[in-house]
Amino acid sequence: MNAVITGASKGIGKAIAEKLALEGFNVAICARNADPLATAKAAIQQKNPAVTVLAEMVDMGDKAQVLAFGEKIKSAFARVDILVNNAGIFIPGALYEEEDGLLEKLMAVNVYSAYHLTRNLLPAMIPHRNGHIFNLCSTASYKAYPNGGSYGITKHALLGFSKNLREELQPHHIRVTSVSPGPTLTASWDGFEAAPDRMMPPEDIAAVVWSAWTMAKQTVVEEIILRPMLGDI
Repeated sequence: MNAVITGASKGIGKAIAEKLALEGFNVAICARNADPLATAKAAIQQKNPAVTVLAEMVDMGDKAQVLAFGEKIKSAFARVDILVNNAGIFIPGALYEEEDGLLEKLMAVNVYSAYHLTRNLLPAMIPHRNGHIFNLCSTASYKAYPNGGSYGITKHALLGFSKNLREELQPHHIRVTSVSPGPTLTASWDGFEAAPDRMMPPEDIAAVVWSAWTMAKQTVVEEIILRPMLGDI
């Protein structure tokens, strides 16, 4: 079994990759920076030395690099069973104050990367009638927040992409799940003053992804929303 997880050098993506490797999946991961990527690859491999870990430097905001990553995946793996579109950037700020071009930048990483990679891999997934696509959305996909800015727009768009994909892939028996976490203890929250126990551990997000995958093939969890027990911060 083979899985692809984008933006997996840390945080939620890394936790999901480690969980899937532990369960016997070969995994393909990507990130922008070489050192964190190498560290993540070693940590994932340590979870299960028997699996293959493909790690590629990819700027997910660059369409050409996203498509090249897709081609490398298809060369390495005969099929893709799980695709986790996790890559994303969180930059807070009010729409009227944020720098020009930020919306385009966030759309490229948070939405277009999932669109392009999914389209690249789907022709090889459809014949097997047994795949699962997870799109890492956010509670910001459902509720606008002050200073959500362009980030909130992109997360609403990603949820829309996920819903549309779900409808289109029903006849092909490929499941699509939108996973929308609230505050999670990842690097995205560095510098934010909050007690660690007010945030969710990324391993919990990985656990719900695994749970959704292991359900009967005639069952699909369409949307998952997770928040800290005491609510958003």
